[in-house]
Amino acid sequence: MTDPDILADRRRIRRKLSFWRFMTIVVAIALVAGLFMRFQGTGRGGSHIARIDISGVITDDQPLLDLIADAAESEAAKALVVSISSPGGTTYGGERIHKALLKAGESKPVVADIHTLAASAGYMIAASTDHIVAGESSIVGSIGVIFQYAQAQDLLDKIGVQMEEIKSSPLKAEPSPFHETSEEAKAMIRSMVLDSYDWFVDLVADHREMSRSDVLALADGSIFTGRQALKNGLVDALGGEAEIRAYLKSRDIDDSLEFVDWKPARETANLFFSAGAGDLIRQFLGMPASLATEIDRLSGGKLFLDGLVSVWQVGGQSESVELGRGK
Repeated sequence: MTDPDILADRRRIRRKLSFWRFMTIVVAIALVAGLFMRFQGTGRGGSHIARIDISGVITDDQPLLDLIADAAESEAAKALVVSISSPGGTTYGGERIHKALLKAGESKPVVADIHTLAASAGYMIAASTDHIVAGESSIVGSIGVIFQYAQAQDLLDKIGVQMEEIKSSPLKAEPSPFHETSEEAKAMIRSMVLDSYDWFVDLVADHREMSRSDVLALADGSIFTGRQALKNGLVDALGGEAEIRAYLKSRDIDDSLEFVDWKPARETANLFFSAGAGDLIRQFLGMPASLATEIDRLSGGKLFLDGLVSVWQVGGQSESVELGRGK
C-alpha cells in the first residue's frame, strides 16, 4: 500500500473515531438530562402550578396515577390542574383517577379544566376536583348507564350455523349473541346497570354538593354545553387560565405562578432513558415522532378496551357500560 493510501485510511479512521466520540458525548448528555428529568421533572424545581393532561380514552393508566401522586406530594407544586378532553373509557380507569384526585385534593387545590369534552368517565374525573372550569361550547355530562350487546342469532340461522353450548349454570356467559336473552339474564344485567348508575349519581351528588334529586334530573344520559352545565351546576365557571388563577387566588395560591406541564415517561422509552432523554436525542438528530406514537396519542393510548366501560358515544343516547369479552 502506498503512503497516500495509508494516509487516507488513517483519515477515515480518525473521522469514524471522531463521530463515535461525538455520539458518546450526545448520549451521555441525554442520559444525564433524562435521569435528571425523571427524578426532578423539567421546570418543577421552583413553586408552580402543576398541569396534567388527561385526553383520549381513559384506561387503567398507572403512569398517570403515579404522576398525579407525585404532583400531590411535590412541595413545589402549589396546586394541580387537570386538563380534560375525553369521551370516557373504562369505568375502573375512571374510578382509579377519581380516587387519586381526591387524595391529591387533601394536600392542595385541584382544578378541572374541561376543553373539548368531559363526558361519562371524563366527567367523573372532573367531578373529583375542587373546582371545574369549562369552555362555553365544551361538551359536559353523559351521566347515565347502558349495557349493549350484539344479537346474531338471525344471521346465523340464515347462513346455517348453529352454536351449541354446555355451561355450569343458566346465567354463565350471559348475555350471549348466539341466542335470545332470557328474562333472568336481562334482570341480572338490569341490576348491574342500576347499581353502576346509583354509584355514578351518588358520586356527582357528593362532590358537586347537589341533592340527589337534582342530579337525577340531569342523569338521563344527556350532554350539555359548558354554558348549560354552568346553569345546572355541573361546572363552576366558564373560561380558561384566567378563571383558574382567580379560583386559586381565592385559595391563597399566588396567581402569578407559572403553569408547568407534568408528563409521564413514555412507555416507548427504554430502560436507560426517560421520555426527556428520548426527546433530546430525537430533536438533536432531527427524527420525527413515530407513527406508532401518533396513533397511540390519537387513540388515547389504547385502541381496544376490556371490561366495564363508561364512554359517551356519538349517535347513542347515553354512556355505554359493557362487560365485554375482548372488546
